[in-house]
Amino acid sequence: MATTISEPGTRFSAEDLVHLNSLFENADPRAILQWGYKIFGCKMVLGTGFGPSGVFLIHHLAELNQPTPIFYLDTHLLFDKTHALKEELEERYDIDITAVPPSLGLDEQSAQYGPELWKRDPDKCCHLRKVLPLQQYLSDKKAWISGIRRSQGDARSRADIFEWDKKNNVMKINPLVHWSAEMVWDEIHKHNLPYNPLHDEGYPSIGCIPCTSKVGDGEPERAGRWKEMEKTECGIHLPEQQLHKNGDS
Repeated sequence: MATTISEPGTRFSAEDLVHLNSLFENADPRAILQWGYKIFGCKMVLGTGFGPSGVFLIHHLAELNQPTPIFYLDTHLLFDKTHALKEELEERYDIDITAVPPSLGLDEQSAQYGPELWKRDPDKCCHLRKVLPLQQYLSDKKAWISGIRRSQGDARSRADIFEWDKKNNVMKINPLVHWSAEMVWDEIHKHNLPYNPLHDEGYPSIGCIPCTSKVGDGEPERAGRWKEMEKTECGIHLPEQQLHKNGDS
């Protein structure tokens, strides 16, 4: 590869990405995580919403003894059981998981944009509480790891293992992009890993309380997110060209 990694924000060429994705096409997630740490060190971070994929990746990092910073976007609207899982993971693996909050508290957001913005303009709410905090957090990072998978829906169906995140000017690494939900859950049970008990109550995908619903039999795993709305993503995983023209997610 021609690219030399030296400073945060070093841009990979399209050819570099094609080469990397071909090289790691059939690689175990461990190999992908090890490569990322070798190249980026502690300037590579793991972002998680504490779903099964995130838990599995946290477990992998612990087994590899890779001191990779871990963060989550604390929108102030997460379930208590999500916070409890975060604390359980911290205790189990002796780690600190960084909360990345929005600049506006819920009361401040209501004062500026009206109450329950998520009902009237969920894109704007996600932009304020997730997209902008992520941009700020990643501003001095080189790469971030996510647990997204192609099987999660149309918006993620063309994701690659390695992508250049133009919005945040960093490498984005998706070690589980080829995996199915069944494969991830097999690993959760195999290693007796903790998970959010809401999954057993009909919530396969869990986000903010107002925008997370149960799913019915046979529905896609993310069907409970922003149910009965056209919205399917908060915006942090959408390519730049798919964002709304006003900059919201």
